[in-house]
Amino acid sequence: MRTYTQTWRSDPMTKLLTKDANGVPLRRSKRGWMWNQFFLLEEYTGLDHQYVGKLHSDGDRGDGSIRYVLTGDGAGSLFIIDENSGDIHATKRLDREEKAYYTLRAKAVNRITNTSLEGESEFIIKIHDINDNEPKFTKDPYFTEVPEMSPLGTVVTQVTATDADDPTYGNSARVVYSILQGQPYFSVEPNTGVIKTALPNMDRETKENYVVVIQAKDMAGQMGGLSGTTTVSITLSDVNDNPPRFPKSLYEFKAPESTEPGTTVAVLRATDADIGRNAEMNYRITSSDGPAMFDISTNRSTQDGVITLRKSLDFERKRSYTLRIQVENSNPDPRFLRYAATTDGATVKLIVEDVDEPPVFDRVGYVMEVKEDVAVGTIIGSVSATDPDSSRSPVRYSIDRRTDMDRVLNVHPGNGSVFMLRTLDREDIAWHNVSVIATEFNNPRLMSRVPVYVRVLDVNDNAPTFATYYETFVCENAKANQRIQTVSAADADEPIGGHRFFFSLAHEASVKANFTVRDNKDNTAGILTRRNSYSRLQRSTYLVPVVISDSDFPMQSSTNTLTVHVCTCDREGNMQLCNQEALVLTAGLSTGALMAIIFCVLILLMIVVLFAALRRQQRKKEPLIISKEDVRDNVVSYNDEGGGEEDTQAFDIGTLRNPEATEESKQRRDIKPETLHPPVRRTVILSPAHRDNADVRNFINQRLQENDQDPTAPPYDSLATYAYEGSGSVAESLSSLGSMTTEGDQDYNYLSEWGPRFKKLADLYGGEDSDKRDFV
Repeated sequence: MRTYTQTWRSDPMTKLLTKDANGVPLRRSKRGWMWNQFFLLEEYTGLDHQYVGKLHSDGDRGDGSIRYVLTGDGAGSLFIIDENSGDIHATKRLDREEKAYYTLRAKAVNRITNTSLEGESEFIIKIHDINDNEPKFTKDPYFTEVPEMSPLGTVVTQVTATDADDPTYGNSARVVYSILQGQPYFSVEPNTGVIKTALPNMDRETKENYVVVIQAKDMAGQMGGLSGTTTVSITLSDVNDNPPRFPKSLYEFKAPESTEPGTTVAVLRATDADIGRNAEMNYRITSSDGPAMFDISTNRSTQDGVITLRKSLDFERKRSYTLRIQVENSNPDPRFLRYAATTDGATVKLIVEDVDEPPVFDRVGYVMEVKEDVAVGTIIGSVSATDPDSSRSPVRYSIDRRTDMDRVLNVHPGNGSVFMLRTLDREDIAWHNVSVIATEFNNPRLMSRVPVYVRVLDVNDNAPTFATYYETFVCENAKANQRIQTVSAADADEPIGGHRFFFSLAHEASVKANFTVRDNKDNTAGILTRRNSYSRLQRSTYLVPVVISDSDFPMQSSTNTLTVHVCTCDREGNMQLCNQEALVLTAGLSTGALMAIIFCVLILLMIVVLFAALRRQQRKKEPLIISKEDVRDNVVSYNDEGGGEEDTQAFDIGTLRNPEATEESKQRRDIKPETLHPPVRRTVILSPAHRDNADVRNFINQRLQENDQDPTAPPYDSLATYAYEGSGSVAESLSSLGSMTTEGDQDYNYLSEWGPRFKKLADLYGGEDSDKRDFV
C-alpha cells in the first residue's frame, strides 16, 4: 500500500509578484502540499484499524506544537486522525457498493494559539473494489411462450443479470451466461443472455411446459468468480397442427316418429388435440338417404355436432336413415396442411321408433258449398282420416261443438259424411267454420281435428224493395210527363250475374193513373206526372204503388209505395204552400223522424220527473217507529253524549223497576233544574183484589203524568219501556233485585191456591210460622 504524505514548506523570503491598485506590492507564500487520492481496500477483515495514509506539514518540527485536524465525510466516525502524527485510519469495514469515495478536509493548526498554519485543503479517499458481489437477474422467475413446431434457433426470450462490483476495475462485473437445466431443448447466448430453441418442431401436444435454469457468473466465467441463477418457465403455445378426429367411425341413435321438426335427434363430438381457436371445427352432412331430412350445426361452446330434424318422421314409411358426417378445422394453418389430413368422417345411423299416432286427415282443410234452401239431413260433403300406424285402427268422426254452437252441421261417425241439421240463410251467415274431430276406436285419447269451411250459396228468396223510403211533392201547375222523383231498389240476394231490377206501375193503379213509372234500365226508375195540373184542395196526397221485380229464378217482386204531396208552386216550380207534412218533408224531416224526436223528448221528460221525485223522497225524514203496533226492538239514537261512568243521573232508570219498589225521583246533575224542589213521584199501591187491567192503565197514566211534569224527562218523541206485567199477574216477577221486603215479610200462603203442582212448594214455605213456633 502506498502511503501519501503532504509536506508544507514555508520560505521566510517572499517573492515580489506584482502590485495592487494602490501600488502596494503583492506577496505570495509558497506551500509544500503534495496531494494524491488515498485508496482504501473495501471489506477489510483485519482486527486493527485499517491504515489509510499520513498527513504531514513542512512546518511540523516534531516538537508537538502542531495539531492536525480532519473534517468531512465520516470524519471522527469512519475515519480518525492522529493529531500529533497525522496518521489516518479507517475504524469500520467499508463497502464500495454502498459508497465509492469520501471527501474530507484537513488542516494544521498551532496547538497553543489554535491558529491555522495554512488554509484548509480537501482530499478524497476512494474505496478500492474487490469481487464481493455475485450477479443478480432482473427477474426471477421469467415466464415466456414460444410457438410449438418452431424451427431451430428461434428466439424465446432474453435474460439480464447485473453485478454491483466496479465494472471499470478488473473483471469483477463482467458477466457470462450459461444454461444449467433445459438441454437439449434450449440454449443461451453467453454474452447476451438470449435464449433460443435448440431442437426444431417441438410439439405442444407431447410436452407443453419447460423449466430452464440460467446461470450468470462474473470474472468472465473464470474460476473463482461469483454466480447467480434464475428460472425461466417456457410454455409452447398452440398452433393448428392437428386435425379433428371422430372417436368412432359409426354412431347409432334412435328417435320416435312423433319428434317435432327442429328437435335435436343426435349429438356428435369430435376431438382435436389443439386448443382454443385452433380447436374450432365445422360439421357437415356429405350424404344421406333422406334428402333434406336433417341439418347439422356446431355448438360453439362445446364444439359438438348437433343433428336436428327438418321434416317429420314416419315409421310406416321409413324406419331408419343413414348419414355421412364430415368434420374439419374452422381455421386451418396452411403451414401444416401437407403433413396430415385436415378432415375426418363418420357414419350416423338413425333408427325411427314407432309411436301410436292420432288419425291423419287426407287434407289440411275442407271447403264445402251448400245452397241456403237445402233440406235438413242433406249431405254436403265428407271428410276422411286414417290411422297412420301399422294397426290401421278404425276412425270415429265428430263435430267440435265449440265451433258449432248453433248445431248447424253434423258428421256421420263412421264414414265422415257431413250433413245439415238445420236450414241456412245466407243473408244471416254466409260462411260456417267448424272443426271435425277424428279419434281412434282403440285409443280415443288420440285425436286430430281439421277445419271445415261451409259456404252458403245464394238462392233467389228475397224480393227487391225500394233502396230507401221515398216521399216527394208535385206542384199544382205541373205539366204532364214531368219527372218528380227517381227511385232505386235493393235486394239482399247476390246473384252471380249481378242485380237487374224492373220497375212498373201496379196494375190496380194503372186504370186511372195520375202518375206513370218509367224504367231507366239501370236499376232505377223515374216517377212522372200524367196530367197537366193537380188541385191541392181536391186531393192533397197521392200514394203511387210501384212494382219492383228481379231477373233471377224464381222471379221475386214486391209493391212499394211512393207518397206524393200536392203543393202550390211558383212559375219556376219552387214550392210556396203545402200541407204540414209536405213542409216537414221539405225541411228534410220525414214523419218517422218527427215521431222519433217527439218520443225522445217524452223519455227525457219522464227521466227528469222521476229524478225530481227521488230527490224529494230522500229529503223526507224517516219516522222513528215504522209501525205503531210493534214497538219492540226499536233503537232510537239521540246522538247525546253522556257524562261518563259517574253520570248515573242522566236518565231515571226507576222506570225499569217494580212500580211497588220505585225510589224517589232524583234530580239530574247534567242540567240545571227549573225549580229548587223537583217533583216527587207518587207511589201508587195497587190493591191485590183488582185482578183486571185497571192497574196497568193506572200505571201508564201515572208515568205519563210524571213525564209531562218532569223537566228532566227525555224528549217528547222518546219511547219509554216499562217491564211491568201488572199486579194481576199470577207469576209476577221471580227476581228479587227489585224487592223492598225481607224474606220474613213475605206471605207464601197463596202457594196453596195454585194447585197440586205447587203443593210441595206451599208445604216448604207455607208452614213457616209453625216451624218458628216450634223453635220458640
